[in-house]
Amino acid sequence: MLIDVHAHWGPWFFSMEVGPIEVNLELMDRFGIDLQLVSSIEGIVYDAPAGNRALAGQLPADDRLRGMLVVDPRRLDEARADLQELVAGNDGDTARTTAAGNGRWVGAKIHTEYSRTPITTPAMQAAIELTTEFGLPTLVHTWGDTVLDLADLAARVPGSRLIAGHMGAAAWRQVPEAARRANNLWFEPCWSAPDAGRIRWILDRIGPDRLMFGTDATLIDPSVALGALTAADLTPAEADAIRWQNAQSLFAL
Repeated sequence: MLIDVHAHWGPWFFSMEVGPIEVNLELMDRFGIDLQLVSSIEGIVYDAPAGNRALAGQLPADDRLRGMLVVDPRRLDEARADLQELVAGNDGDTARTTAAGNGRWVGAKIHTEYSRTPITTPAMQAAIELTTEFGLPTLVHTWGDTVLDLADLAARVPGSRLIAGHMGAAAWRQVPEAARRANNLWFEPCWSAPDAGRIRWILDRIGPDRLMFGTDATLIDPSVALGALTAADLTPAEADAIRWQNAQSLFAL
């Protein structure tokens, strides 16, 4: 079993042919990804409500797709409307399956840089309080020491369940300290230029229960993330935890 918790759908503004949902599905087939949690590129870089609704129309394309609703901390009234309509259903009942996306929205995604909202701001805390209200684990873009800022935010919001996307990238050596500061923070290590040995180094310090697999597809080919796992020389128990068990538990998949 392999669950990718950090993937995207839609055209990037880079010079790559990665727009159609068929690209996601082809990569899943090629690399044996059983479930992929996707957020809308349009939602991340331009218009969160429009991107979320566009993704809702794509999720029924394959049973292996799950939605990550993009929240823009600058537009929280619209984010609440998205959560009520797409995640909870128009009546606000979180137990009801909504037709949009076949009820397969399982988490939220916040990109701090594209939304120009640092993790330390009140707007970001309000965004996390909102996704926590709706019971959604939230993947937050971290780069550099912001992985520590996210740990502090997780500690301030009771009941929140946060995933540090990229686990700080070049600041990955901060992960043990971030893990110490908040026990409701998980780490996802995809990165376009990964340093050798980082996953094993982190595992040896915090164990496997708070790491999970992500690719950043379709921006990055999944082979990069899979190669990093191979290089970590995982035990069978570590591999199961990172490849699928932690994600299955956190996102109730």
